[in-house]
Amino acid sequence: MSASSKKKLRAEENAAKLTEKQLAQNKEDRKTRLYTICFAVVLAVLIVTAAVVSINRAVANSGSRERKTVAVMMGDGSLSNAELSYYFIDSVNSFYSQNASYLSLFGLDTSKALNQQVYNEETGETWADYFMNAAAESARSVYALCQEAAAQGYTLPQENEDQIATAENNIGIYAGLYGYSKPEDYLKAMYGKGASMEGYKNYLRSNMTAQSYQEAYQNGLTFTADEVNAQDAQDPTYYNSYSFNQYYLSTARYLDDTATNEEKAAAAEKDANSLIGEDIQSVADLDAAIAALEVNADSTVASTAMENARYNAVNSVIAQWVSDSSRKEGDKVVLPSTSTTTDEDGNEETTVSGYYVVYFLGSSDNRFPLVNVRHILAGFEGGTTDEQGNTTYSDEEKAAARKTAEDLLSQWKQGEATEDSFAALATEKTTDPGSKETGGLYENVYPGQMVSAFNNWCFDESRKPGDTGIVETSYGCHVMYFVGQSQETYREYLIKNDLRSAAYEEWYNGLVEAVPMTMGDTRYIRTDLVMNTNG
Repeated sequence: MSASSKKKLRAEENAAKLTEKQLAQNKEDRKTRLYTICFAVVLAVLIVTAAVVSINRAVANSGSRERKTVAVMMGDGSLSNAELSYYFIDSVNSFYSQNASYLSLFGLDTSKALNQQVYNEETGETWADYFMNAAAESARSVYALCQEAAAQGYTLPQENEDQIATAENNIGIYAGLYGYSKPEDYLKAMYGKGASMEGYKNYLRSNMTAQSYQEAYQNGLTFTADEVNAQDAQDPTYYNSYSFNQYYLSTARYLDDTATNEEKAAAAEKDANSLIGEDIQSVADLDAAIAALEVNADSTVASTAMENARYNAVNSVIAQWVSDSSRKEGDKVVLPSTSTTTDEDGNEETTVSGYYVVYFLGSSDNRFPLVNVRHILAGFEGGTTDEQGNTTYSDEEKAAARKTAEDLLSQWKQGEATEDSFAALATEKTTDPGSKETGGLYENVYPGQMVSAFNNWCFDESRKPGDTGIVETSYGCHVMYFVGQSQETYREYLIKNDLRSAAYEEWYNGLVEAVPMTMGDTRYIRTDLVMNTNG
């Protein structure tokens, strides 16, 4: 091969090597570009995913889902999860506060989530279901009443609007006390992420409107004399009151477990009959005889006084006997209390579980008039409150209140000393918010309506119009002014009250039942709530 041929061959070989190198580089470049594209796509996906997660978290924390998701539909309206949550949480809180000492008897464990505890074994409903149903029914009731109030042109009284403003202010205070930066954060902690100040105020306004309107409706009901007489004629004894002492002897206290029911009943009946002998001429005699019974040797017991008990409040075993028109003071009786059981074959067996011993004192047809009275309350100031919330006042604090009351009474006597001047002084000086705007006036006061000392002064048989005095109660010292007797008797009041309750119940049930209700999606309501996080 010539030199020129070799040179040409080397040039071709070098060209081939360059081409391979370029091809390899091109391949690597394409690979790099592919990786770059893939990375860019993955990065974009991660950015989008992060954005979605961030948005979802923001949406979840904003409460918009709670406010937009319909929890219940009723009539022409609906409530969102946020709105029904107010009813749900308040239903739980109300149940807890009313039954705090007895929750275990209901089978409710405050250390476990409500949706993890079965309320009804037959249906499988949980406690969360129970409170959800209670919340929905409460909301339905409020909706029905508010709709009717609007239809009748009823508006919420200003005092209720003032209460809403006070509640808003208090929430701000509570928020600060519990470390929340703003009131709405406190509401969200209480009622869920959908809660807001405006939403809570609307909730309060709706509930107050419903309550205020139903009270106005009920109080506005009137009845004719014919309606009152017709109600009274159904059962003349029903509106009487009866005074008597009673004592119950249980057969379970007699003999031992080997004795039959009949033997125990016989022993109890013998002791019961010994309590109505001729030597028993007073309640004191009865109580002495009760204390002397062998079964009471290790205890201090006495009869129970029933004073002016309405017929419907008298034990059913006793009611017919005490209401007998021939009954007179000093009558005594032993009445058996029985229970009936049914065995597997359907046979009924009646057994005596004990005996009532009754000593009759008297009855009243309650045809005495109600009274009208004014008062000026000089409330106790200071006091010491214990852990249970009970406040006691020292003799010095009570004396200060009495001195204030005496000065007010003296001030009135030194002036015109009329009912009008008393009313003006009451409006200016009383610490009783319930009668401040009416000049201290309470009309149609019935027995037992007021605390004992106040009641006794009003219904003293010697009381006459214009009488004044000072009465001390647990609230303070009251400067009293007796206006006079009402035109209405206590019996008429009782009858009208029953008629009013029946008419109101029919009206109320009709309103609520006319509102159709369908449950929606309640997933954002805190059904996993634990009532006691310290449990």
